[in-house]
Amino acid sequence: MDSVEDVFTRLRRYPDVEAPNLYAVDAADRLILDTAADALAGAGSGEVAVIGDAYGALTLGVAVRHGHSGIRVHQDLLTGELALAGNAKNLGLADRFTVHGLDADLLTGARVVVMRLPKMLAGLAEIAEAIARYAADDVVVYAGGRDKYLTPTMNEVFGETFRQVRAGRGRQKSRVLVVSEPLPVGEPRFPVRENIIEIDGDVVAYGAAFSGPRLDIGTRFLLEHLDRMKPDAREAIDLGCGTGILAVALAKSRPRIRVVGTDQSCAAVASARATAAANGVDDRVTVVRDDAMSSAADNSADLVLCNPPFHVGAAVHTGSAIKMFAETGRVLRPGGELWTVYNSHLNYRGVVERMVGRTDVIDRNQKFTVTRSVRGLRDVQR
Repeated sequence: MDSVEDVFTRLRRYPDVEAPNLYAVDAADRLILDTAADALAGAGSGEVAVIGDAYGALTLGVAVRHGHSGIRVHQDLLTGELALAGNAKNLGLADRFTVHGLDADLLTGARVVVMRLPKMLAGLAEIAEAIARYAADDVVVYAGGRDKYLTPTMNEVFGETFRQVRAGRGRQKSRVLVVSEPLPVGEPRFPVRENIIEIDGDVVAYGAAFSGPRLDIGTRFLLEHLDRMKPDAREAIDLGCGTGILAVALAKSRPRIRVVGTDQSCAAVASARATAAANGVDDRVTVVRDDAMSSAADNSADLVLCNPPFHVGAAVHTGSAIKMFAETGRVLRPGGELWTVYNSHLNYRGVVERMVGRTDVIDRNQKFTVTRSVRGLRDVQR
């Protein structure tokens, strides 16, 4: 079997965005595996869980370095899950792990958990609570990340459900928290629920869902233009739906429309489904876990709404948004509309016009721009 470093050189990010400044493994992955090495060496089959593995470095590193099988894995993002599957297949390691939700199947009997620290504290709180609830009493958690994303508050979040939280020595701008001695936990704190005036209803959010139960300012700006969006649309898509606010608002304002919400995050999909149910529109709002509408048919939607990301992992990168725009050009019917809100400094207008169709700036404030793109009769330039 190849060494761990040999394996790392063969890892890819695909189907996530790939670029010279984007990597499938980093210093934090290496430090987590090194810090947890003794515990992993002493763990038995089925006693190791991996959470938040970006592209497979942690899972496949455990499998190769320690010969483990029966590794249980949870990844919130579909791109990470697919990248792990592809990398494992290419390396002949597909039989070493199984994929799970953030639940008892993932964690029951786990004595070692290795994980990347999520950026959202609510996501970390939900993970910590699940580990404390389901894992073995002697479980030890090795949670790491890049220094610029770590805060003392993360220690405090772990401290709510674990007695021992210790920060290891830093290396190459990375650090690992070693967490042990789980405390008793009560009723689950997630999902949370909050009333939002703008949709005249409740938003439901699991821990890792972007913005939680709140309305982010970009989505709020796009909502101001809801009435102007293609009035005769019957089939719409909320692309990167998050907690489902846009999908639900559209369904509530138009009783005859059917909306599909798509997101690659497990937490977002669960949140959007719960938000649709809480607002009584789950009969017309369907939510699917998907990567940039890849499962949607050509020419299948009249209207697409999108508040695209501009970060890919730790890097500022527009590749994810461009992928979304390209898929929108494929999925929209001729005459269909894409309504997008984005940070004005990104100046996506020319990109959207090339990939979808004629694009007009509808509104702009100090931070955001709203555009409407109309799918032309001509073939979209690929």
